[in-house]
Amino acid sequence: MEDSFAFIIHPIDPKRDVGRKFPTLGKLPAWLIDYLSLFFPPVYISEIHGVVSKSNGRSLKGWFIACPLTPTRMVTLPPAVVYKKIIQTGRFAEKLGAQILGLGAFTSVVGDGGITVAKNLNIPVTTGDSLTIAMAVRAIRDAAQIMDIPLATAKVAIIGATGAIGSVCADMLAPDVGQLLLIGRRQEKLGEVAASAKNQGCADVVISSDMSRLKEAHLIITVTSAVETIIEASHLREGAIICDVARPRDISRQVAEQRPDILVIEGGMVQVPGPVDFGFDFGFPPKMAYACMAETMALALDHKYESYTLGKDIKLSQVVTIDKIADRHGFKLGGFRSFERAITDQEIAQIKAYNQSNRANHISPFRSKGQPVVS
Repeated sequence: MEDSFAFIIHPIDPKRDVGRKFPTLGKLPAWLIDYLSLFFPPVYISEIHGVVSKSNGRSLKGWFIACPLTPTRMVTLPPAVVYKKIIQTGRFAEKLGAQILGLGAFTSVVGDGGITVAKNLNIPVTTGDSLTIAMAVRAIRDAAQIMDIPLATAKVAIIGATGAIGSVCADMLAPDVGQLLLIGRRQEKLGEVAASAKNQGCADVVISSDMSRLKEAHLIITVTSAVETIIEASHLREGAIICDVARPRDISRQVAEQRPDILVIEGGMVQVPGPVDFGFDFGFPPKMAYACMAETMALALDHKYESYTLGKDIKLSQVVTIDKIADRHGFKLGGFRSFERAITDQEIAQIKAYNQSNRANHISPFRSKGQPVVS
């Protein structure tokens, strides 16, 4: 039997994402697509071919299937209704022949993070959050090196630090950074994450619920489950780097429009080994996938058919293990993306040059009505 997997996607931007598969439906008003999403059945999107292990030459067959619910529906409907729709989509994956199921975007964070879904299916389920963490940390490290920000003296903020992803990101970065700023709403949980980060080797850990403190941070990882953007251009210090792991994104498009000094990257873009054909344009360059997708594929290539990442508690050891598995089979960090498109080396060089010029001339990078402002 050929190794196989399925991955659940769902419309994050209703008009854009529905329009990719059904152009006519994509022309409907967003509010109507949002309303109708509850009544649509699971949708077959595409068959995936060409995922090939660098280590053992195994190939995979896979499928994209869509749970029709939008993020707004997922956070406003009763959890039981959302579970039912996701489980229905998972059973569709079973009928197709999938041996493991990956949960994408909000299907991985709603409710108990996949535990109830897994209990109601006959195949293992993973949220992909372990490899998402590994790739987000790798991305922020690589970006800091490119932009000449030394980790040893950098202040690093984790927004959503009390969540499963944010807390492990803090642990992974703790030994190498100057200061950790942990931002979240649950103070008691923030204290626990801070204590863990200190145990991992960061002596200077600060906790806060105040987003204005972002101005202190050189590097930011944001990974909340907010439906709307929470980070605006005015929140950020000159020359900051932001890795936005959240879907929908946490960062306002205003940042790209008003802050040419800021490097915004999306955590989790991974280059898939082999001549992969996803059969569907989900907005990434060829051969590139989200890290949560890559975790599902890597587990299948490794014959590790188990519910690897579930729930709200992710262990550092899980992240280290899946990172090694993915690397062995040939999954690599696939460069940087920002606001749905790849960032070129030239664009990164322009951001660096802009910041160097600002520092030399004491110019504030914040644009007001399109113009630089002298500080």
